[in-house]
Amino acid sequence: EVQLQASGGGLVQAGGSLRLSCVASGFIFDTGAIGWFRQAPGKEREGVACLDTSDNGAYYGDSVKGRFGIFSDNAKNTVYLRMSNLRPEDTAVYYCATNCRVVADRSRTSIATRPSTSWGRGTLVTVSS
Repeated sequence: EVQLQASGGGLVQAGGSLRLSCVASGFIFDTGAIGWFRQAPGKEREGVACLDTSDNGAYYGDSVKGRFGIFSDNAKNTVYLRMSNLRPEDTAVYYCATNCRVVADRSRTSIATRPSTSWGRGTLVTVSS
């Protein structure tokens, strides 16, 4: 079974940065996809970023593109989400998840789940204005 443990959330002022970490036990790096989702109060779950560990391809939701970066340290079984230029609307619980997928059309990029997605507990990020 896959076990995901996310950490690194906290309180940060607008314009600041945070780095989230997710240790993924039971997930085989170099073969699958792993990423981050978030859910803000009163809003639907949103895909943030997805990393294809087979080729290191990184994909982002439109709302965070250019501000967030996803990367991994395969030796540590860890995936990271580096967040910069944070905004109050980034406030959410952030979840690490396996088997993310990318849905793209001419105008939008979205990160979605699969039936096989496994979830971590999440870590809270609060951005103050």
